[in-house]
Amino acid sequence: MAGQLAKRGGRRGRKRQQFSDINVTPFVDVMLVLLIVFMVSAPLLTTGVAVDLPNSQAKAITEENNTPLEVTLDGEGKVFVGETEVGHEKLIPFLTEVIGQKDDQRIYIRADETLPYSTVMSVLGAINRAGFLKVALISKPAGQ
Repeated sequence: MAGQLAKRGGRRGRKRQQFSDINVTPFVDVMLVLLIVFMVSAPLLTTGVAVDLPNSQAKAITEENNTPLEVTLDGEGKVFVGETEVGHEKLIPFLTEVIGQKDDQRIYIRADETLPYSTVMSVLGAINRAGFLKVALISKPAGQ
C-alpha cells in the first residue's frame, strides 16, 4: 500500500517542464512594423523647399559637429532659412538672430539652377559681409 501511495504522490508532485525557447514571433512582427514606418517616413525628412540644384564636380563637404544652416533660393527668387520664408532685406538680421555670434557656424546656400548668377552672388555677398565666413554652395553631384 505504501508503494501505491508513493506512485500516486510522485505523479502529483511532478512539475510541468518549462520551455526554454523564446517566442520570437511578436518580436519579428514589431520589427517589421518599425521597418515599414521608417521606410515611409525617411523620404519626408529631407529639406522642405524643392529646388533644381545645378550639377558640380566638387568634392562633398564632410559633416562636422555643428549642424549647418541652410539658406535656399527657389526658382522665383524667394529666400528661405530652413523652411521659413524670409525676404532678401530680412535675411541678415534673421541669420544673426538665429546664429548669434558663433563665427564657426556653417551656412549652406541652395539655389535653383534657373536663377541668375547675380541673384545668388548678392545673397552670398550679403552673408559674407555680415561676418559669416563658413559659407558653401550646394549642388548635385555630376551625372544626376
